Amino acid sequence: MALSRTIPVTPWSSSGSRWRTGPLPCAVLLLSLVGFGTGEAMLLAADTGNSPWTVLAEGLSNKTPLSVGIATLVISAAILLLWIPLRERPGIGTLANAIIIAVSIDAALRVLPRPTAIAWQLIQATAGTIIVALCGALYLTTNLGPGPRDGLMTGIHNRSGWPIAPVRVGLEVGALVAGSLLGGTVGIGTVIFALGVGPVLAWWLARLPTRPSPGLGDSPFGG
Repeated sequence: MALSRTIPVTPWSSSGSRWRTGPLPCAVLLLSLVGFGTGEAMLLAADTGNSPWTVLAEGLSNKTPLSVGIATLVISAAILLLWIPLRERPGIGTLANAIIIAVSIDAALRVLPRPTAIAWQLIQATAGTIIVALCGALYLTTNLGPGPRDGLMTGIHNRSGWPIAPVRVGLEVGALVAGSLLGGTVGIGTVIFALGVGPVLAWWLARLPTRPSPGLGDSPFGG
């Protein structure tokens, strides 16, 4: 299975400011974030275990007066601080990530099936992981700014040169272990997401259409 080691430049990649761009990158950003939220909701509705970062937020909530939602915001803020030494840059995608994904999760949970048979639960959790990976690949390649967790991934990738897949898996497993130690809920769906989303994201990135980068050493995804 061919995996992309980096983030390609696509026909919809913005080559200018992360805060001002054309209609195509914005359209891809909007649709992919809606899909990302729907994929996350599929995992939640399958009821086979939360995604690793939700496990971490739940665990933090168990040990503090914070709600899961507020714990998620605290974790996101802490991750954004880690962007500083990595020289990762925010953009409109960073803001849109938090708003659109949250709204999409709530909307999708209203209509998604909630299977009770384990086979269908696992199918839905796996499908949700695949959709999150695809939509993550699409929104990252708009170059309009990643969300906090994806920005940590791309920042580590850009500074270390390590491939995308192991960086993403390492972050997901780290969040999973920390959340589990704090008492967060872990299930087979959690494991599917933690181990699967990185390689599947890299698989999708390797299959997106590409265009030449602006120039040698001038990729829009550099720091």
